[in-house]
Amino acid sequence: MINQLSTQRILSIDALRGITILVMIFVNELSGVSGISPWMKHMPADADAMTFVDVVFPAFLFIVGMSVPFAINRRLAKGDSFVQLQKHIGWRTLGLLVLGVFMVNAEDDYNEAAMGMSIHVWSLLFYICVVLVWNVYKLSKPTLVYVLKGIGIAGLLVLAFIYRGGKDGTEYLQPHWWGILGLIGWAYLYSCIFYQLFKGNVYGLLAMMGICTLFYIIGHQPAIQQSGWHWITSQSGNAAHTSIVLCGIVLSLIFFDQASNKSVQQRFIQAGGFALILLVTGYFLRPYFKISKIYATPTWCLYSAAICCILFSFLYWLIDRKQISGWTNFFRPAAANPLLTYIIPFIIYALLHLLGIRLPDLLQQGYPGMLWCFLYAVIVMGIAKGLNKAGIKLQL
Repeated sequence: MINQLSTQRILSIDALRGITILVMIFVNELSGVSGISPWMKHMPADADAMTFVDVVFPAFLFIVGMSVPFAINRRLAKGDSFVQLQKHIGWRTLGLLVLGVFMVNAEDDYNEAAMGMSIHVWSLLFYICVVLVWNVYKLSKPTLVYVLKGIGIAGLLVLAFIYRGGKDGTEYLQPHWWGILGLIGWAYLYSCIFYQLFKGNVYGLLAMMGICTLFYIIGHQPAIQQSGWHWITSQSGNAAHTSIVLCGIVLSLIFFDQASNKSVQQRFIQAGGFALILLVTGYFLRPYFKISKIYATPTWCLYSAAICCILFSFLYWLIDRKQISGWTNFFRPAAANPLLTYIIPFIIYALLHLLGIRLPDLLQQGYPGMLWCFLYAVIVMGIAKGLNKAGIKLQL
């Protein structure tokens, strides 16, 4: 094992994941509601500001980071070789990239006439294939599992072949951008590499956070942007997202690495100091880089990671230290099945369009719209719980 970590699930990590998923569903639905305050939506790219909505995506990245040490050490404890571990990491990364590309192409620039089918039918077939490929099967016959997964993979290949985009319908499925899941995939891959490279050493990981930030800064210098080194600029966003994942890894090690013989109080003090360093660094960088989620600026990354540090520290104190955890039962199904919970709203969206069902105007504006969005998020969480009980659980 790389670090001395508990093999038990940390309830506060699951709680933070579940809360993030709930807020994500809420704000995604809220984006279509008119007549609400600006602080309940994403800030414009050049606003030099952020709202709680702009913290949702980095919270996902942060939680990925918090889970990385546990996931890698768990696989090593089970006896995975180095090669087996890299295959697992590569497969998860590939899955996230594939899902991201498919979902991005279903959002816009598709050509239904050239495809010969509605984009909503195409999307539903895609999600059926996703379930077939990545479902955790509890079947007694391994052959049947391979058959189902094979059908899913074949279905994805067919859907990729069918897809057409552009006004003339000549464009194929392609990564216009990687989508949220794809961006998480790249950051996850790089962070796993760094975690193994430095063998879970906090100082090495902190150094890589600094290098990722420096890489972003270099990539946005006019001289680099105007030179032939465009790959630096193109990868700067991945570097920024990776820095957030690394922050999550560091906080996990601060709290849960038993190799460092520190008291619980000392760990909370270290976590608070880490959050403070992130905030101060962001403050000094702000005159040079505005706060912007769209541009993935260092200030946005640092402030978001600091917020996640503070939020998790509170949840850990409340849930795992004070044992006030009953209320987390609501979040556990979604936290244990995040990928399925993430795609449920997209499935609902496609179904509603196919059925021609549209929300009343009253539920698309102002306070009634906000109330509906929250209720919708709760409904989606309930659907995820029901699907869990039905044996549908997706795992990359």
